[in-house]
Amino acid sequence: VRAMGYGTIAGLAQDLPMPFRDVTTNVGYVAMAYELGLVNGTSSTTFSPDSTVTRGQAVTFLWRAAGSPEPSSTVSPFTDVSSADYYYKPVLWASEQGITGGIGNNQFGPNVNLAYDQIFTMLRAAAGQSAASSDWSAAAVSWAQESGLTDGLSFSAKADCPRSDVIYCLWKQMA
Repeated sequence: VRAMGYGTIAGLAQDLPMPFRDVTTNVGYVAMAYELGLVNGTSSTTFSPDSTVTRGQAVTFLWRAAGSPEPSSTVSPFTDVSSADYYYKPVLWASEQGITGGIGNNQFGPNVNLAYDQIFTMLRAAAGQSAASSDWSAAAVSWAQESGLTDGLSFSAKADCPRSDVIYCLWKQMA
């Protein structure tokens, strides 16, 4: 995930107009992520900040934050990801980069909801950190805490992670 100058644009985030009527927390981060093209709304006026992020959404956010690089392959290794899906290139890229793999049986599970520890694992891998550990969940949470990604968040490792918190953590990682 490309680094951005947090100090130079964090203040700008607070001044951006919020296009979504349902965002009340992490307003500046969501507005800036929207302005940068990292996220879209779930409609023209809603973001659904409390909805749990899915695997397809999460890799799309990460892919866009990385500059939307073209994946090396144009053939999906997953039976549930086709070229018509908005997350097609992000899934291929994330798989190639080792950010995440499938859920088994040649499936990616793009509509599967993610917990905080799973998002932290993806963010950790996107940062180039080894995810190998006998307790991947504890290692991912520890890394996220040490990296400052969880500052200001109230969460449980196995709880569903809402879209707004993913954007908050992604923003903190990009800083």
